[in-house]
Amino acid sequence: MEYSPWPGETTAADASRMRAGLAGLQDADAAVAKAQAERIRSLAALAEVATGQVARIGSRDSREREMPMRSLAAEVAFATHVHDITAQRELGDAHTLVSKFAATVTALADARISKRHVDVILETGLPIVDDQVRAAWEETVLDYAARQAPGRTKAYARQLAEAVNPEGMTIRHARAAETRGVSVLDLDDGMALLQLRLPAAVAYGIRDRIRRQARAIRDAANIERTRRAEAAADPATEDEDQPVVDDTRTLVQIGADVAADMLLTGTPAIDPTTGEQLPGGLGAIHAHVQVVVPVLTLLGKTDAGASLHGQVPIDPDTARHLAGTAPGWDRILCHPITGTVLEVDRYTPGTDQRRYLQARDQHCRGFGCRQPAHRCQIDHNHEHHDGGPTALTNLAHFCTRHHTLKTETEWTVRQLPNGTVEFTSPLGKTYTDEPPPRVMFIPDGDPPPF
Repeated sequence: MEYSPWPGETTAADASRMRAGLAGLQDADAAVAKAQAERIRSLAALAEVATGQVARIGSRDSREREMPMRSLAAEVAFATHVHDITAQRELGDAHTLVSKFAATVTALADARISKRHVDVILETGLPIVDDQVRAAWEETVLDYAARQAPGRTKAYARQLAEAVNPEGMTIRHARAAETRGVSVLDLDDGMALLQLRLPAAVAYGIRDRIRRQARAIRDAANIERTRRAEAAADPATEDEDQPVVDDTRTLVQIGADVAADMLLTGTPAIDPTTGEQLPGGLGAIHAHVQVVVPVLTLLGKTDAGASLHGQVPIDPDTARHLAGTAPGWDRILCHPITGTVLEVDRYTPGTDQRRYLQARDQHCRGFGCRQPAHRCQIDHNHEHHDGGPTALTNLAHFCTRHHTLKTETEWTVRQLPNGTVEFTSPLGKTYTDEPPPRVMFIPDGDPPPF
């Protein structure tokens, strides 16, 4: 019996093209790896400049001593179009790699490993405090990484680091616990990811409690569903006064709702505040968000979404609900085509200038920062004590980090027309930041010309 050849059989011509493509891919990856190694070394050289500046500071004030690195990070941020916190982290990582993992940087330059391998080696090897032990560990891991993918390398490197690290787990865990925190990552379609960095025992305990409560809610819904089915089969037993409950949420969705409800409405078991410090204690603190709603969305004339703090999209129903129920909120009416702010008002008393600036800036104006305006400080771009007016043309929002950088380093700021902020760096380079646009597109209702 004869079999027809597989349609996908590799022909000689296919093989030739594949070999050429793979060779080109490997050459490109090698060039990228070499460039990334050079970038790391350039960042490390810049970090050395800031380190030298710190060494010349006689003061022991921690904030003063960190200003050279923060100023340099701002310079790097504008040059590479990233947030200055990202730039500062890259400067620190590069300095660490060149000083403690030089063999890894060399392996990257030689294209033996990728940048992802470098990140894995830095993350897993940094806890090893002994230089000689770390160097021996690095040599072994590099040999493995040159033959394996980053994921496998990470597992191998972590296991080996645990075995050779002379520092005990108790000390390392205590140090790691100092990094606990809360962060939010913006997602699409009006969603966000809330992240908690906690000791593992606490994190798993939280998840277990949420799951148990979610199961209890689901079980109650199932009991109610069974009761309604039995009542439908025997009308004589149906209770017309019994409320109808039809909870169709999944267990995961219930868990998310339970966690959100506890965090938004619950009060911590340990409350160190007093009545004088904070009437009502920590339970009196409620979530505060600024909602920017296009006027046609508010009136229900369009389905265009609104935004939280001028950054995070939310659906129009949520926006209208918040607008109708909040006791005090910022109503910012925008032109539906140009996005120009038409009117800014507040139902509770406030300052006109602050309301306008919050509507214009929406967030910190420094170095790609997204800190919401209501958590920022209003800065006199031309210092008030030097004659700068308290006028909209001389005011802008800066978070504490960027306000401090502007007032305590050689960075200068001035405001251009239309609220554009111009920064001048210690190197004399200028960068501009324009106010966030408020543009919305709506259909004109006319039929297409065809």
